Amino acid sequence: MNLSLTGLLAIALAIVPLLLLVTSAWLALECLFALGAQSTVPATPPLPADLSLAVLVPAHNEAGGIGPTLATIAPQLRPGDRLVVVADNCTDATAAEARETGATVIERQDSTQRGKGYALDFGLRHLAAEAPDVVVFVDADCTLHPGALASLASQAQRTNRPVQAVYLMEKPPNPGLKDGVSAFAFKVKNWVRPLGLYRLGQPCLLTGTGIAMPWAAATSVSIASGHIVEDMKLGLDLALAGYAPQFCQAAWVTSRLPSGDQAATTQRTRWEHGHLQMFTEYVPKLLGQAVRQGRLDLLALALELSVLPITLQVVAVVAIALLSLVIALAGLSWLPAYLALGALACLVVGIGLAWVGYGRADLSLRDILAVPAYMLSKFSIFSKFLTKREEAWIRTERDG
Repeated sequence: MNLSLTGLLAIALAIVPLLLLVTSAWLALECLFALGAQSTVPATPPLPADLSLAVLVPAHNEAGGIGPTLATIAPQLRPGDRLVVVADNCTDATAAEARETGATVIERQDSTQRGKGYALDFGLRHLAAEAPDVVVFVDADCTLHPGALASLASQAQRTNRPVQAVYLMEKPPNPGLKDGVSAFAFKVKNWVRPLGLYRLGQPCLLTGTGIAMPWAAATSVSIASGHIVEDMKLGLDLALAGYAPQFCQAAWVTSRLPSGDQAATTQRTRWEHGHLQMFTEYVPKLLGQAVRQGRLDLLALALELSVLPITLQVVAVVAIALLSLVIALAGLSWLPAYLALGALACLVVGIGLAWVGYGRADLSLRDILAVPAYMLSKFSIFSKFLTKREEAWIRTERDG
């Protein structure tokens, strides 16, 4: 009986380290497959002449910034393509500035249903009278790099799936350590890991702006949502509906990290609380449907969603490793410690591969030595998920 109880206790103590080992190994596998792949971007085939295309730009109080964004989109449009701006609950000159660029502008006012998801739904209903073959979503505060529109639309049309561009954050002027760490973490999340998934033949999460999808996919699920990470939620809903998103390395979209501490904290809190909400809500759904439908792509998305925001993943692995060593030294079981140390090794390898292949421009070796202190400073963001969870959509303040 004592042996049986000891064995059961060892198994119980090993559950969390095992889960962290699986997710950390998954991250390392993605980073390994992404290594060196940035030099093998395929050429974009020309769009079929009869392919109809619409670009939808949701905008809330983007006066002063929307013009430059539309100026990066307009040169990529073909004759007959449509550019539609949804001026959503705007109290500034967003609509007027967008009209000056030649875009079609539709205005929406609704004080109760606020957020990008509702704006996109409004735009889709506007387009439905003459539905395009492919619709592309571009945020109003970013830069769509040359060739991105054709790459996104071509891949969406060819695969009949939603497609996510490489979406990166540029550091603000005079960046500090926090900016470098944020830019690197964003790069790992939005470029390295999706690229690894693509090379593994698996779908990716939708990460924000630069999304193209066939009309049938765009209208297969409800997009009207005020969720704080509506893009991630949309991608998971689409995957469950049979339209798992795919990564498009040939299309690039960039935005700039906010320079103010308060704006940066608001943005990080929204992203990270939103990820944790999606984890608790969607991992059981994805695993259940993966088993029922025999779909490996849903299992891959469940694993992808189970990798915590990178700072929290590191903190969790280190904390569990230390706790497991204490348990082992107390004479209970070494199994949790072996699993936790394996998770830590996978995490170090994965992040190291990502830094070597993609992150040296963001963080120097000297910067890396200061990262632990930065990670501890973010603990308050994660603790607020338990005490004061971010649930309502809040627009991040723009610089200037």
